Amino acid sequence: MSASREILPDLDRRVPVVMVRIGRYPFSHSPIAAVRSFGRLGVPVYAVVEGRHTPTAVSRYLRGVYVRSTTGGEPVEHLVDMVRSVGRQVGRRSVAVATDDESAVLLAEHAEELSPYFLLPPVPADLPRRLADKGALYRICQEHDVPAPRTTTPADRGELVAVGRDLGYPLVLKNLAPFSRLAEPVVGNSTVVRDEAELLALVPSDGPLSVLAQEYLPSACAEDWFTHLCCGPGGEPLAVFTGLKERGWPPGGGFTTLARSVDNPELADLAAGLCKKVGFSGIADLDWRLDLRDGRYKLVDFNPRQGAQFRLFETADGVDVVRALHLSLTGRPVPQGPQLPRNFRAGRTDLLSALAAARSERRPPRDLLPRRATERAWICRDDVLPVVVELARTARTAPRAFARRLHRG
Repeated sequence: MSASREILPDLDRRVPVVMVRIGRYPFSHSPIAAVRSFGRLGVPVYAVVEGRHTPTAVSRYLRGVYVRSTTGGEPVEHLVDMVRSVGRQVGRRSVAVATDDESAVLLAEHAEELSPYFLLPPVPADLPRRLADKGALYRICQEHDVPAPRTTTPADRGELVAVGRDLGYPLVLKNLAPFSRLAEPVVGNSTVVRDEAELLALVPSDGPLSVLAQEYLPSACAEDWFTHLCCGPGGEPLAVFTGLKERGWPPGGGFTTLARSVDNPELADLAAGLCKKVGFSGIADLDWRLDLRDGRYKLVDFNPRQGAQFRLFETADGVDVVRALHLSLTGRPVPQGPQLPRNFRAGRTDLLSALAAARSERRPPRDLLPRRATERAWICRDDVLPVVVELARTARTAPRAFARRLHRG
């Protein structure tokens, strides 16, 4: 048995957890990871889900399921009422864990209304929205002297074309802000555009745009890193983890499919320092790109909630970021053990990424053999049903996604 299983943090099992979600992410492995993390310690866990036949909904560690299908386009009063009604039905004041940017924004901006039902981090009400907004984040980076790729927020297609000519290609496009990214997405996820013709095909019509255009840092001279952390009041770091992203889907800008935990004090200090400067409290997932040309870590995303691969990280005391949040909000100390060497893999999606990379680079696929101490996004012996549901739901979509990627080149 590993050290992470022998030593476990002493969470208050009288205080439940509610996984809050806004929008539809039936294949996301982020909430199921948190459900397992808490459930294995005997903490009652409840989850807001899109439907009963989703992977999270069938976990053996869930105490209760609340089916609330939302798009993010509903009136804010409706969303607040929805979250409040879940808290009322749980019947005990619970730790609320945001699994997407929209729920993090909602919980912060309506903390006063929701606090009778939930324990919430004391984050400034407007801060999660500003951090999740890609344009506002760039201004925060400039204000606090945090390196970041050159970034702009074009208002329409004409300005976007001008930005492409100014920054050059490839160019990275991202949906700009929480809620608008669900209601009016310009791209499906972070997208690397190779030339102006591709840009024009991607944005075929005029009109207002909610998009961010960002300088592309070439893969040949860059590394992808991330920090996952939990901060207490005033941005005081309670748990800070650093890791290296080795593969993602789609390749070159998608979510992490293969990663490893790497202790990086410089990056940990950079991330914790930014959170302290802005007064962020709660869980955060920050994406960085190390520009090997100048040796600087450049912030590309700040997600004010748990990241999908957060279970990559655990200390020798059994602390991850969601457990640290629970300990902090229930008035218990957060043990400060060292970060464990671990790996993370997202199953079939990582296989697709490896095959796509092998095709584009004209080489055999790499790193397909199992590694020791690997946290898997879906498969685990003590909670089998979620992966069965996930396999059934994606049996058709995964091959189609791979075929589209191959066609795109």
